[in-house]
Amino acid sequence: MLKQFLNLKLSQKLSPQQIQLMKLIQLPTQAFEQRLLEEMNENPALEAGKEDDYEADEYANEDYDDYDDAESDRIEADDINIDEYLSDDDTPDYKTQVNNYSDDEERETPFAAPISFHQDLINQLNTFILNDEEREIAEFLVGSIDDMGYIRRSIPDIVDDMAFTQGIYTDEAMVEKMMTVIHELEPSGVGARDLQECLLLQLKHKTPTEYVDLAIDIIENQFDAFTKKHYDKLLQKYSISNEQLKKAIHEIERLNPKPGGSFTGNNKVTENVVPDFAIRIVDGELELTLNGRNAPSLHVSKDYQEMMQTYKESRDKSTAQKDAVQFIKQKLDSAKWFIDAIRQRQETLFVTMNAIMHYQEEYFLDGDETKLKPMILKDIADMVGLDISTISRVANSKYVETPYGTKLIKEFFSEAMKNDQGEDVSTLEIKKILQNTIEEEDKRKPLPDDQLAEILKEKGYPIARRTIAKYREQLDIPVARMRKKI
Repeated sequence: MLKQFLNLKLSQKLSPQQIQLMKLIQLPTQAFEQRLLEEMNENPALEAGKEDDYEADEYANEDYDDYDDAESDRIEADDINIDEYLSDDDTPDYKTQVNNYSDDEERETPFAAPISFHQDLINQLNTFILNDEEREIAEFLVGSIDDMGYIRRSIPDIVDDMAFTQGIYTDEAMVEKMMTVIHELEPSGVGARDLQECLLLQLKHKTPTEYVDLAIDIIENQFDAFTKKHYDKLLQKYSISNEQLKKAIHEIERLNPKPGGSFTGNNKVTENVVPDFAIRIVDGELELTLNGRNAPSLHVSKDYQEMMQTYKESRDKSTAQKDAVQFIKQKLDSAKWFIDAIRQRQETLFVTMNAIMHYQEEYFLDGDETKLKPMILKDIADMVGLDISTISRVANSKYVETPYGTKLIKEFFSEAMKNDQGEDVSTLEIKKILQNTIEEEDKRKPLPDDQLAEILKEKGYPIARRTIAKYREQLDIPVARMRKKI
């Protein structure tokens, strides 16, 4: 039995030009400059620099559709579903890394490490006197060290792997012996199988002192109490003073829990951020500027326009000329569209940031984060008459230089919560007050989440304990027990 159903589906479809404009809008300065270079390399009808006055006057309003031959086939693109082109799978580099510095901005580029972390360890092995079997095992162990400096596999597994993958047949005792060689390599702590062993290796490489010896004893025999910061148990166990325990813990806190991460070859280059906007305070008023690199001077090639004019004036039009002029027309149309798209991009960026600036005027005037208002994408979209998705593209990948540092624009957006007066307050404001409260607490008796909730309630912010825990985690602040100090 057949059944008929009538489904009404509303789908948003955009033209290819609209999709390209959206992609241009979401590009930060550095990525935009790269996109501009690509377009100029691909389209010879697009030229940089200002056009001479006579050129602009003569060709500015030229309509290239007049040159279409009646018999020429027009290629029109069908509407394209935006979801197919702007999916999360097509994530550009600028969303995964900060890479928006400018090509002409002065910056220091660190020299690349001449050797890798693992090669450095192999080179150190060459200073040890080892027979062939020992060297093979030691090099295999080096190859098993991860980027943080740990060997996170058991000795039996390593023995089996060497037999099956390398044809090296040995026993656990020999691997343990070579493990002691690995533990002599620099940086100290490399080759450890867990954090406890990593800290012990580093402590044992230190010059012995009263407090180093105490630290070794604590890590070796009271590691669980140390990690849980049960300092009272440690004081009772060793019959020592607070000052003695404090100095021993200081020795431990100076250690590197990730020895492999300290190797120069593993350090990532910190890339400079080029702000897309700048906000200044001039005579008590906010002044917004768009980075000039987002407003390049472009014009349509005079040579290409003249070729179109020559074709228009010629009487005999061959098939080859028709094909050539169709190509020229496509390039001219593309150049005109790109110049217009850049103008639209500039306007969109400016009006969006201008709205954000005025919405958060109190914050931008004095830099007090507690004055940040609750602000969602819809608030700005309603102010400027643009779609929420457009506001999102501007905010998610752009930076603004302020008198208080360079900020990622999306950080100014937050949800609203009610205070005890029934007024809307920003979650950013609440997080700042929570952070300040934790910074001012007695570190010998850190405040648990339920007490923090009570304190914020007294300040006029009735927040549940679970919300306090969520905000604390978002601020990367550990639980009270882990904040405890002697």
